[in-house]
Amino acid sequence: MTVLNAKDLGITLGAPLFSNLNFSINKGDHLGLVAANGRGKSTLLSCLAGQMEPTEGDITRARGLQVGFVEQNVPEEILALSLYDAVLSALPTEQAEYESWRVDVVLNDLAVPIDLYQKLVKELSGGWQRVILLARVWVMEPDLLLMDEPTNHLDLSRIGFLQNWLKTVARDIPVIVASHDRAFLDVVTNRTLFLREDQSQIFSLAFTQARTALTEMDAAQERQYENDSRKAQQLRRQAAKLKNIGINSGSDLLITKTKQLKDRADKIEQQSQSAYKDKSAGAIRLVNSDTHAKALVTLDDVEVTTPDGQLLFKTGKLWIKRGDRIVLLGKNGTGKTQLIRRVHQAITGEHPSIKAAPTVVMGYSDQALSQLSDNATPQEIITERFDVGDQRAIGLLASAGIGIDLQSKAISALSGGQKSRLAMLELRLLNPNFYLLDEPTNHLDIEGQEALEEELQAHNASCLLVSHDRTFVRNTGTRYWQIVKKRLEEVEGPEAFFEAALNE
Repeated sequence: MTVLNAKDLGITLGAPLFSNLNFSINKGDHLGLVAANGRGKSTLLSCLAGQMEPTEGDITRARGLQVGFVEQNVPEEILALSLYDAVLSALPTEQAEYESWRVDVVLNDLAVPIDLYQKLVKELSGGWQRVILLARVWVMEPDLLLMDEPTNHLDLSRIGFLQNWLKTVARDIPVIVASHDRAFLDVVTNRTLFLREDQSQIFSLAFTQARTALTEMDAAQERQYENDSRKAQQLRRQAAKLKNIGINSGSDLLITKTKQLKDRADKIEQQSQSAYKDKSAGAIRLVNSDTHAKALVTLDDVEVTTPDGQLLFKTGKLWIKRGDRIVLLGKNGTGKTQLIRRVHQAITGEHPSIKAAPTVVMGYSDQALSQLSDNATPQEIITERFDVGDQRAIGLLASAGIGIDLQSKAISALSGGQKSRLAMLELRLLNPNFYLLDEPTNHLDIEGQEALEEELQAHNASCLLVSHDRTFVRNTGTRYWQIVKKRLEEVEGPEAFFEAALNE
């Protein structure tokens, strides 16, 4: 049964985001929505939810369809409410008064601890705020569930819970989920829509298989285009020869054949279509400057503690060597970010139990991108921190996906993806030989994640990093340190940790 149908859909907001989009959603569909940053995923979901009208085309919904939209941002009006009241406020007034039990059922379904019920939304972590957004929608018993980046801010245990919830509790509800988490999409979807400015493509496959099918389709289309172009050129050369012969001989028949050959060439070119080339949201390039030091950083039984001094774990004696890409594994709150900060402190100043080689040049980025001042402009970041002129700065920023119109505006005006790409550009200009990266794929689209993976591998970059992105960790890491019972232990790989965390 079809619950929603989109026909010839198009959205233009200053510039076209997408056009001629056609697809339908049936019961049991779990559709992954994939596109680069700023290419219209959130806008499309808003249209499907009825919050805005498309520029062109039509959306037909089944009679009485209740659409639930789990957006990315927490509404301001619920920040001062308790978790329980924030979910209750999603119900109509009369229903909230007499059917508050619905909130208890939903919070239980979502495994929210009772001791969080009266916590203010603004005091909760980003992960629990994401759970609240889902609860506010689920309590309305939607017939179609739309989810915009639902794994943002979630640790692996909550991602595992959400995966299982979508496969069980929400199994029979059609779902459209926009996400950059490749491993998550592979688990929870059975169809994939690649949203493009034109030539959007949909496959009845989960992400990885669909991506392979899309790549093969684009390659076949490009081969066909090249063959058609050669054929058209050949016809034009034949037409030119016949034209000369016809003119010299005065043959009207040859002149007619010349026109026929040109018409055939024109028709082939009109019908031929080159493979789709998606516009990049901005290039990510890194460097790895030289150092002769074999051990870049030495950890001598470092004690990692909470801000109030409680011991989280000890590192033992460990080394980070040139070419190591070490991933820190551990649950949220166990001290991964604290260790990153300790190493940062040791390289920029001193730390009694951490030694850095004198030749270490660090590139540092934390998950909040705090190295980028919201009040500064991208132009100021590049021209004031690095020895580049205004014109080169304009080119560097544009190549990173930050248009001229945004380069002189405050960084707070940039999207999450643009901020991440600006942070990566800053890292490159620092010319580091050691990277400290805390959740570097936050806000990056799949293209950006893959580009970051490729750059780290291609330059044999040395780094210590934290990430909840399973695909990124698998593709990037060469060594793995796991926090186990207040000790930091080297493990062979991430899979055992992933399995335990996802099934917790």
